Amino acid sequence: MAIRSLKTGVFSRSLLVGNAFYNPVTPTVDYLVVAGGGAGGVRQTEYGGGGGAGGFRTATSFAVTPGSAITVTVGAGGAAGNTMDTYSSNGNNSVFSSITSTGGGAGGGGLSDGVNLAGQAGGSGGGGLSIAGRTTGGAASPSGQGNAGGSGGAAPTYDGGGGGGASAVGANNSTTSNGGAGLASSYSGSSVTYAGGGGGGRSGSSNGDGGSGGGGNGGQYFNRVATSGSTNTGGGGGGASNNFGSTVAGNGGSGVVIIRYPDTFNLASSTTGSPTVTTTGGYRIYRFTGSGSITF
Repeated sequence: MAIRSLKTGVFSRSLLVGNAFYNPVTPTVDYLVVAGGGAGGVRQTEYGGGGGAGGFRTATSFAVTPGSAITVTVGAGGAAGNTMDTYSSNGNNSVFSSITSTGGGAGGGGLSDGVNLAGQAGGSGGGGLSIAGRTTGGAASPSGQGNAGGSGGAAPTYDGGGGGGASAVGANNSTTSNGGAGLASSYSGSSVTYAGGGGGGRSGSSNGDGGSGGGGNGGQYFNRVATSGSTNTGGGGGGASNNFGSTVAGNGGSGVVIIRYPDTFNLASSTTGSPTVTTTGGYRIYRFTGSGSITF
């Protein structure tokens, strides 16, 4: 059935279903692409920095090509290291078409041989280690996807810095060592906060808490083991304390990719990777928690 657009005067072909017209081609989509969060840092006798949140990228009206499969990659969170032979790792990138969100930076940490790393750069940067010369928080790189990690501290506090989050830098050790806060998106159909930074490991009586948006809590000398970033939020992992649960740091949380467009357009012609598909609030929504593809 040919329908004249009142706005442009151009004829297009639509399908009448019941009392509503459905367009067979999707012209543009909105996206949210969140990368995997970085792991919290760990070093024997020191306090690790919180992991940086995965990069957070979102936009509307992104053009897609009908009939062409578009790759979707959901980045895994970074893995926490140990003090013997492995450093904590950055999170992995998430990708939708030409859009790449960068994995979060690992928190500062080191190995038992005395080789130490500062907080690593990423979508958001990891917090600094609590040892002289390696206290610097990692940068948000490339810029625009998150924030830098907070600095760690040498004597007398010896606390790790908080990992950066999508909306705020990680806290320095001289304040709280909390992870930076994330950002909220309603693309899934309800408001959800993503990409919070992990809290740094702490020596004193206060805790380095994870940032809103899935950031893991930092370990605390007297009473708390570090926790991992939440699954499919891109949250950074908490940095380790050197006492309670000594060498345990939190892993980074995995990322997520969400695509939506008006429900006046047809369902995608095919998908792989088993996304969750919902129609609500006037949108068709595809939420990928694992890698796959989508064809419009």
